[in-house]
Amino acid sequence: MVAEHSFRPPWYHKNIMSELMGNIYGQYDAKPEGFIPGGVSLHNCMLPHGPDEAAFEGASNEALAPVKLDNTMSFMFETRFPQQLTAFAATEAPLQDDYIDCWAGLEKKFDGTPGVK
Repeated sequence: MVAEHSFRPPWYHKNIMSELMGNIYGQYDAKPEGFIPGGVSLHNCMLPHGPDEAAFEGASNEALAPVKLDNTMSFMFETRFPQQLTAFAATEAPLQDDYIDCWAGLEKKFDGTPGVK
């Protein structure tokens, strides 16, 4: 996940792309506890998103050394066009009702003040 002598910052972002993310098998590194195989998430354009609190803290505090992800496969489709759920996906398909809770414990770490860490 990180090349030697480099840094991979946590993955929070908000952009103009709509992202459909899926986990085929194994564990997804940004949400190890909440993104099971067969799971799919949709983040439409300009919707902020990123890893859960545990993944953020782990990535922020672990030694920056090469790490090989093994026995996992995920995919992402991106488009500049907003996506819509089908009626089935919105009402009948199994949903992870606590999906948003993975960000509940995140602390604000940046206030925009120049020179303040």
